[in-house]
Amino acid sequence: MPRSVRGAARLLGFALAAASLAACAPSAADPAPETLQVSAAPSPSATGGSPPAPVPEPVALAADRGRRSGGVVAVGGGDSAYNYAPSLVVEGGRHRMWWCSQLGVAQPDGDDVLYAEATSADGPFAAPDGSPARPVFSGSGSGFDAMHTCDPSVIKVGSVYYLYYTAAERDNVDNGSAVGVAVSSDGLTWTRWGSGPIITPSGEVIRDNVYGAGQVSALWLDGWVYLMFTDTTGAAAGWNGAGQFVLRSQDPTFATGVQALGPGGFTAAPDTRPRTRSIVDAFSADWMYVDALEAFVIAHSTEHGTTLTSWNRDFTANPHPPVHIPGPWAEGPGLVRTPTGHAPTSPEDPCGRVPVDVVRATVEGESGAPTALARFGLDLAGVPGCATEEAARVLDGFAVPSPENTVDLVLGGEVVRVERRSVADRLATRVLDRRPPAVDRLEVVERVPAGVPAVRAPDGQVGLLLEGDRLWLVDDAEVAALNSSPVTDVGQRAWAAYEKAGGLRR
Repeated sequence: MPRSVRGAARLLGFALAAASLAACAPSAADPAPETLQVSAAPSPSATGGSPPAPVPEPVALAADRGRRSGGVVAVGGGDSAYNYAPSLVVEGGRHRMWWCSQLGVAQPDGDDVLYAEATSADGPFAAPDGSPARPVFSGSGSGFDAMHTCDPSVIKVGSVYYLYYTAAERDNVDNGSAVGVAVSSDGLTWTRWGSGPIITPSGEVIRDNVYGAGQVSALWLDGWVYLMFTDTTGAAAGWNGAGQFVLRSQDPTFATGVQALGPGGFTAAPDTRPRTRSIVDAFSADWMYVDALEAFVIAHSTEHGTTLTSWNRDFTANPHPPVHIPGPWAEGPGLVRTPTGHAPTSPEDPCGRVPVDVVRATVEGESGAPTALARFGLDLAGVPGCATEEAARVLDGFAVPSPENTVDLVLGGEVVRVERRSVADRLATRVLDRRPPAVDRLEVVERVPAGVPAVRAPDGQVGLLLEGDRLWLVDDAEVAALNSSPVTDVGQRAWAAYEKAGGLRR
């Protein structure tokens, strides 16, 4: 669809084109919700091996606890005329949100990335200084992102935040949008990486829709950053430019080691341009990795509201039929995710439930662009989680009954066996009533018997001294008291001499 300028004169064409991409003909841009998508597996003659394993039948998931916010959860404030394409991270008790808008105080004129935070996805979201939102990333004034920065996707790898964004140097540049990346130590002050985009339109097929490449969504999984994005010039895009392509690299800047997802899986790519396979027929999508399902879940807009489409780990099958989050929408959704782009863990039932919440624009505003961000959600129930060691990663920080009439605390894929339930209650996110089978395959690396000695450093840190004088840090002396562990104050030199085995802190 050609770009068009609508609404107020100061509203810029690039932003409106992005809005049009998501809002036009959703039923045509997305697959029918009942349709199962299965990737094309390489043939035996192509691989030189035996025939591929049969694709398992998809397993239906129940959906319950449907929910939505009472109204709009975030606005740009000031003269912002639109608000859409949010990226949300749950971190340190806060819901942090970055989204696309435009504020006159942020120069140059063009799309800006705004930031605000709240205690829940229901808002109200506000900037740290109490204002409705803070512009944190805008056009550079020159180069590929001179005018517009939009469609943010934020993840955190280690101590570094990465912002992947759609960029354009000016209004109405045919197939001129591209993807850039910036880095930050706090998610507020950003520094551009490099001088050019990391993803550009492939130019394989020039269609009437001249948007180009953008609308990126990033996640981190086992040392790889996965990027899903739109490219209306991609060979595997639909007639209207719809489609979602995937690249991955162990380098978050995608300067080296890039692999592209094709019909036969991931293969090394000389650059980021191959577009031979689309994983969902959609615009402006977001995704996350769900550890309990061992699957990728993509949130994309359809006539039903938001549709959740799943792919297994190697993108060879859809393990579950689509699930729908109903309600009004005017622009693609942003999933509530962990800093690495994974699904949040259910504190009630980490193995059997997955909370899924999205924030999406719900109306076309007076300017003709999407706005009125609201939250919609549900729980995936009956999840067959924790059946494997990989799926059991959702148990990190939880405790479960032990076969020795004690309690097993799961930490980083290992088990610490705690004698007293009261101590486990204090150390764990929650003590579950049932023991998932996968925990039996995790190694017991330490035991915490009642009455072991405890020591306190000059700065107040407290640790339990276990076998071999290995020091396990705990939150405070209250944990030692619950364990009937006498606390001895030690000097800094003595504290430093202990072998630091790990942390039992919540």
